[in-house]
Amino acid sequence: MNLSIYKNKKALYALTLATAIGSAVFLSGCSKEFLKPDPLSFYEPTTTFSTESGLQAALAMADRHIRTYWTSFENRNISVPIGTEYLFSELSVASKTDDAALFADIPTQLTPIGGPGYDAGNWTTYFWDQTYEGIKYANTIPSFINNVTGLDEATKNAYLGRAYFHRAFRYLSLVFQFGDVPLVTKILEVPKQNYRSTKREAILQMITKDMEFAVQWVPEQKDMIYKGMVNKGACRMLLIKCYLATGQFQKAKDQADILINQSGYELMKNTFGTFVNTYSPQTWQVTRNVIWDLHRPENKLIAANREVIMGMPNRGATAESMIEFLTLRIFGPSYTSGSDLKTPDGKQAVQNYARNNGSYRQNYDYIRAIGRGIATWRLTSFATNEMWNVNGQSDLGDLRHNSTVGNWGRMDSIKYNDPTSTWFGKNLLFRHPTTGALLCTDSLRVWFDWPHYKIYLQDVVAEANQGANQFNGATNGSNADWYLYRLAETYLLRAEAKYYLGDAGGAAADVNEVRKRAGCTQLYNTVTIGEIMDERARELYLEEWRHMELSRVSYCLALSGKPDEWGNTYDVNTYDKQEGTGAAGGSYWYQRVVRYGMYNKGEIAVRPRTINYRMAKHNLYWPIPNSAITANNKGQLAQNFGYDGYNANTPKWDTWEEAVADEAKVQ
Repeated sequence: MNLSIYKNKKALYALTLATAIGSAVFLSGCSKEFLKPDPLSFYEPTTTFSTESGLQAALAMADRHIRTYWTSFENRNISVPIGTEYLFSELSVASKTDDAALFADIPTQLTPIGGPGYDAGNWTTYFWDQTYEGIKYANTIPSFINNVTGLDEATKNAYLGRAYFHRAFRYLSLVFQFGDVPLVTKILEVPKQNYRSTKREAILQMITKDMEFAVQWVPEQKDMIYKGMVNKGACRMLLIKCYLATGQFQKAKDQADILINQSGYELMKNTFGTFVNTYSPQTWQVTRNVIWDLHRPENKLIAANREVIMGMPNRGATAESMIEFLTLRIFGPSYTSGSDLKTPDGKQAVQNYARNNGSYRQNYDYIRAIGRGIATWRLTSFATNEMWNVNGQSDLGDLRHNSTVGNWGRMDSIKYNDPTSTWFGKNLLFRHPTTGALLCTDSLRVWFDWPHYKIYLQDVVAEANQGANQFNGATNGSNADWYLYRLAETYLLRAEAKYYLGDAGGAAADVNEVRKRAGCTQLYNTVTIGEIMDERARELYLEEWRHMELSRVSYCLALSGKPDEWGNTYDVNTYDKQEGTGAAGGSYWYQRVVRYGMYNKGEIAVRPRTINYRMAKHNLYWPIPNSAITANNKGQLAQNFGYDGYNANTPKWDTWEEAVADEAKVQ
């Protein structure tokens, strides 16, 4: 099956101009300069979107845009948006310790005016800006589709359904990242600066209705030419999340039943596709296994992969076809840091030798085998250790946490590789074996284990250069195909629905299906919501938006009245309106962040500095950017609780119908 997305560049560039028309001018803080036509184009949107090819170009842009939440359009080699989603969770913290603006003291640093920049770990405003960009692309279809003649009902509704998916995907994210937000459903001909926020519940009701329509009309993947386009399975997956978020738990379960049992998908339980070993198997040998194969980008979108529901193609040598995804650099430990990790005899512990260096040794070629990490983010101890304990013991069979087969990376599996050191060829040590002195002076950035099977992407640019001493991940020309949805998550969503419905045993059975595929020996008889979320963390690292999903589950848990793993229950009216950094109270998200994560534990001393990771209850929602509030100067947007500008009396739309009706009232 063709893996391409549409490549009509002229139409795509035209689309970028067309969709800039006023629909959400205020949302990025733009002035009326934003409306001026491109002097290089005589393009008119009503002309381009009068043909089916124009609709295809619009959806192609939306399909391509969705992967930017992982990689960004910025092509940054230090930081990517998805890392911020993990920073606001129990699984990760910002760890670029040489950055004075390190995004660590969240209650102090996260403000409506922005806070630290991307490289410090903060992409919150990017999520706001780019999510409304994606909504703009999606709104192009319903705004212009009636200009296209000759479409039969099924074709027209399939286009609308795919557009609704893109809009719903982004609004589901917005309401659990930012809370009550402006609802924009059309492309306007003039700028609108008098929006008001729409309540989260109303937006959820609208996107649920839209996804019911999409599931009815969007084709199955087997009936589509391209992969990377929205298909019926993806629509059903999003509908499940919408049903959960609106408290319709039985409907969520029913949709998951269809996706699991009747849609042609299945968990991959055996090795398949192409076996892609590391560039240096003499250094880091992978024993072929299903988890490794499942996460090779070369296998993610092939026909033999029956688990993928929707993937995001990201390969090739041009900006249109690929955005670099330097996972090894950004998420791997900074183990080659010369000043922070030493041999017991005082030399740099691991050198990043190029192949043409005289000190290079093939069996100690860690740069090509595991990459040269800088640890913009690091995993917490919970994510690397405690989370993997099930029924009171570490599950040694779990392939996702298995260093023996090469899937999981452990610092003490790396060996000193400087031939001049008396410790050459011996395993790394954290402390001197006789004096007990620290050999690692920055334990945050340098010393942590990692899921190698997830972040290993081959760097074809570096591999082609014998003098390369930095292997960073998927550079231009590499393959960085990624999952948006796969069936393993469907099982875990169904487990969640069953838990809310009071069927903890049935929920355990679904969690166990995912665990058995991973080779686990420890299975559940019953589960809490915490054990379901633990399994999501084990299975979906760097796939799910971790903060957003924890925020969604916090709301669902409050709707259901069910307890969390500590016996806490939550009031849907108050769980997100609490302040402070105390241990008690807040949302389920907050409880996981402070109980399992690295926040609010006190100061940590590392070589460059002392760091105090802090998170407050109100940081469940990110602040509405001040640029959006001030640009909407003829109306009033609601700021979130706990941030400067919050006013409980700011008017909001109670229903999505009111918000849509108001869109026509420009001034």
